[in-house]
Amino acid sequence: MMEEQQLANNIKQEALRLGFSLAGICAPGEMGSYGQYQAWVEAGLHADMDYLARSPQRERRRDVREIMPECRSVLVLAAPYDRPGTDTVKGAGLTAAYAWGQDYHDVLPERLDAIVAFIEELAGRSVAHRSYTDTGPILERELAQRAGLGWIGKNSMLINPKQGSYFLLAEILLDIELPADNPLSADHCGTCTKCIDACPTDCILPERTLDAERCISYLTIENKAEIPIELRDQIGDWIFGCDICQQVCPWNERFAPESGDALFRTDGDIVAFGLGDHMTMDATEFASRFKGRPQKRAKRRGLLRNVAVAMGNQGDSESASVLGQAILNDEDALVRAHSAWALGQIAGDEARHFLEAAKRTEKNGTVLTEIELALKEFI
Repeated sequence: MMEEQQLANNIKQEALRLGFSLAGICAPGEMGSYGQYQAWVEAGLHADMDYLARSPQRERRRDVREIMPECRSVLVLAAPYDRPGTDTVKGAGLTAAYAWGQDYHDVLPERLDAIVAFIEELAGRSVAHRSYTDTGPILERELAQRAGLGWIGKNSMLINPKQGSYFLLAEILLDIELPADNPLSADHCGTCTKCIDACPTDCILPERTLDAERCISYLTIENKAEIPIELRDQIGDWIFGCDICQQVCPWNERFAPESGDALFRTDGDIVAFGLGDHMTMDATEFASRFKGRPQKRAKRRGLLRNVAVAMGNQGDSESASVLGQAILNDEDALVRAHSAWALGQIAGDEARHFLEAAKRTEKNGTVLTEIELALKEFI
């Protein structure tokens, strides 16, 4: 087996060759942020993401050796995605930039497997390992900070001083001891509060954590129920995720590359696909259009719920017809309920006509409540 430092260097070079933009190594050990994580969960700030509080996964976040006792090194990697612009396509919604292309849950594991095979070839033996791409009970941002990839910003994102924060993290736990990189311990956010000030829903907390129940990314992806009515107008045009706290970050404005990995890059259809086109998708078209893309996580009902809210926020009277068809004919009550709210925001004779027609036929109590509230907008 080659000398440890040379092995580490070769591994990092291979990671860069495979498309990762950052690679670092840290030693396993107790996570300094575990207590903060515990307090965050105990305060209920994880919303209904119960898997974050469930035992024994919750306790395993204390130390990666709780997951893999033989772990001696952690390889932490960053995969870049395109820097989003501020321009929007008229009549379209906004999608977080990481979700423009293929789903990283599908793309990155293959690369991690390739790195493990590379390590085993250099080491001359089978290597015990565990790989993660936002899929396991580890505090990956602290691991990345300890591996020298960046610092945790006030918006809770990991920020690299030369690349900003438009990247996805992945980790490989290894039973090989490799030299650790120097952690990036300095806080380069300083007195800046741009991310906090720009967040429409005020979800960013002082302790570099979030109130998940108010985060647009949570509300449009992880949340499976109704979007709270008091937050709907603050979601704006976002239909899947949110980039606002990253877009206003000075480190992204100055240093984030415009282009990331081609596999996460849009071919134009995701960012330009009209809201009305979304609303008319049936289950088959949804499955076809979003096959292999992150949007499938929200499912059709969640995505169309978000689209209805975005249409209501845009307030375009031309949207009344497609929303009207949804409130009358869509099989999912969640979609009908948010279509009712959107029609109330749009107002006008056509919107009122559809609401009154739906009121005569609707059987679901939640939808009927939304219709009644929407009709009050006309008084």
